[in-house]
Amino acid sequence: QVQLVESGGGLVQAGGSLRLSCTASGSISSIDVMGWYRQAPGKQRELVATITSGGLSNYADSVKGRFTISKDNAKNTVYLQMNSLKPEDTAVYYCNARASTYYGYIDTRNYWGLGTQVTVSS
Repeated sequence: QVQLVESGGGLVQAGGSLRLSCTASGSISSIDVMGWYRQAPGKQRELVATITSGGLSNYADSVKGRFTISKDNAKNTVYLQMNSLKPEDTAVYYCNARASTYYGYIDTRNYWGLGTQVTVSS
C-alpha cells in the first residue's frame, strides 16, 4: 500500500502565497505521476497540476502562470507553489499519485491523500 500525506494548507489573503507538500510512503516500487486536484464546496474535483517522473508538468488553465508544481524523486515528494491566490482558489486540495508496488507482482494504482484545506479571503 501507498500512503500520501499532504501539508501546507491554510488561510491566506487574496494575492498571497502558499506552498503545499505531499509525501508518498509505503512499499513503493515506482511512481509514474504525482499531482494535485482540488474540490470546492458543491463542485466536482478538478485537476490543478500534475508532474511525471520525467519532469513533464501539466496545469489547469485557471492556475497557469500562478502555480508551479515540482518534485523531489528521492523523497517521493511533490510540491505546489501557489502565488497570486484568488478567492476562487478556495478548496480542499488533494494529492494524487499513480504508483506501483511489488509483492511478488507489480500492482499499479491511483492513490489519494486525505486533503488539505486552502482558504483565500477577499
